[in-house]
Amino acid sequence: MKEFELIQTYFAGRGPKRKDVILGVGDDAALTKVPQDQLLVVATDTMVENVHFFPDSSPRSIGHRALAVNLSDFAAMGAEPAWASVALTIPEINEEWLQGFSDGLFEIADYYNVQIIGGDTTRGPLSVTISLKGFVTEEKALKRSGAKAGDWICVTGQLGASALAVKSKIDGFKLDNPYLRNIEQRFNFPSARLAAGQVLRHAATSAIDVSDGFLQDLQHILTASNMSAELYIDKLPIDENVLASVDRLEAERLALTGGEDYELIFTVPEEKKGYIEQNATAMGIKFTKVGQIRKSGQGIKMLKNGECYTDVITSGYQHFGNE
Repeated sequence: MKEFELIQTYFAGRGPKRKDVILGVGDDAALTKVPQDQLLVVATDTMVENVHFFPDSSPRSIGHRALAVNLSDFAAMGAEPAWASVALTIPEINEEWLQGFSDGLFEIADYYNVQIIGGDTTRGPLSVTISLKGFVTEEKALKRSGAKAGDWICVTGQLGASALAVKSKIDGFKLDNPYLRNIEQRFNFPSARLAAGQVLRHAATSAIDVSDGFLQDLQHILTASNMSAELYIDKLPIDENVLASVDRLEAERLALTGGEDYELIFTVPEEKKGYIEQNATAMGIKFTKVGQIRKSGQGIKMLKNGECYTDVITSGYQHFGNE
């Protein structure tokens, strides 16, 4: 099988067929329509073997995860996804691997009505780059820079499971089978909180997804907004599998610095909190208040049961900074 056979077999003609795609896979470039009065939103992520996924990761999970991380960025912007282009680098053509990868990719693409409109395939070390495009109106776009003093700091879902999955792989940390299965599922098949993003864009003042670690991603909001924060460690929604597997201090460290949970951190003023509570509950979206925005100059002040908390490393993951 050669390159163009590969594209025709595993990518062309699959997935949703959107009316705003004029020309998709198979030409030099794709042609699409951007709706009137909408901004074009673009997010791009690269996943590399041994950096973003393990050599023994299933191809289906790699396909799912590659698109899910882009969808998570869209959720944080309150944006609606539409099209994606896929650049796939593989060391050799393995038809079983390609079938699993494309199945995982198109499962999540179908669910969120994302059409694959093109990309590239090439030979080399295994990596996947996806560029996702979609829309949001200018007045509804969520950014990192809108947090105001007094806003509540909230986070969707639970934290720490993906970090524990990585710890179990890298450090050989032993886990009971039910917990291991659950955290590996969270790592390999993350959920994109797009429904939450649709609610938040009507009331939140800022948002970001948790990819590099809760503390580091919260700091991005504070830096962009020129604000500081109080964070209540005892309020953190830590994944129950993590709490059942490690002591409380280690669970807090994993939740705060581990990353790759792909939950949403957002800020909301008191007067809009009721709107989010009502609509999030109606859509089955769970979130937790974990702190409050303060005026600039303090960074993140961590409190536990009302007292200053200093028992946790306060950095998350950075490429070129964690050697």
